[in-house]
Amino acid sequence: MPLKIATCQFPVSRDIGRNFGYIVRQMKEARKRGAHLAHFSEACLGGYAGVDFDSFAGYDWDALRQRTREVLDLARQLKLWVVLGSNHLLTGRHKPHNSLYVISDRGEIIDRYDKMFCTKGMGGAKGDLDFYSPGSRLVVFAVKGVRCGLQICHDFRYQELYREYKKLGVQLMFHSYHNGGMTRKKKAAARDIWGVMVKATMQTYAANNHLWISVNNTARRESSGSSFAVRPDGLVDGRLPLHRAGVLLSTIDTRKQFYDASEAWRGRAMKGVYHSGTLVRDPRSADRTTF
Repeated sequence: MPLKIATCQFPVSRDIGRNFGYIVRQMKEARKRGAHLAHFSEACLGGYAGVDFDSFAGYDWDALRQRTREVLDLARQLKLWVVLGSNHLLTGRHKPHNSLYVISDRGEIIDRYDKMFCTKGMGGAKGDLDFYSPGSRLVVFAVKGVRCGLQICHDFRYQELYREYKKLGVQLMFHSYHNGGMTRKKKAAARDIWGVMVKATMQTYAANNHLWISVNNTARRESSGSSFAVRPDGLVDGRLPLHRAGVLLSTIDTRKQFYDASEAWRGRAMKGVYHSGTLVRDPRSADRTTF
């Protein structure tokens, strides 16, 4: 039986209660429309430090814990898997993780992915590392027989991570972004990053690794791109409107055949064999100074 996923987007804010309200409504909508799993954006419950709020000073961790418990309870009631973006508190003076919780349809957190490549501040502006501690572990889990992996935002800059997930047999990636809350000037400067580069990179990763990717983003203005899903052949399967809350449904059927140009030699390349077929022993091949 195919896996149905819901790629969800809404305008994430610093207001945990408001974020929670969107999450509840979209979880219910996703289940009503037949989804087995709801995928939410980066920091969707707790807000994104440095964008939605200035610092973790005075942050309401108790409210975040309570709303998280309520999401778990609703997942159990709906029998719905959830990939939930949030802030994960550490001990002492350690900065929190920027995380994705994997919540089963029994309402249990079965694993957690922590953003591995937190951004560094540039040009006087702060980056993720001013607020968050990076993680260092890939996460793989299965839903209805489909092997799934997780990434967060800036992790997309490192193609090695997708290839490592491919080596682990992942068939579906959930990639959560928070690319919003920008000024119009910053949006104009960043338009190509999301509008061109993110979309093109996700399509390339999907095709090169022959896997599905659910890509979501906050709908908070100003945002430079909306949520979408990509098929294993690299084609976009569907997209939500910009700056509007919504739920995009995709059907993941791993039995369905998609064009795969790399199939013949991908396995060799992953093992470090960077050629196809059989190499020849020929003096004119070995001599690189003649024509």
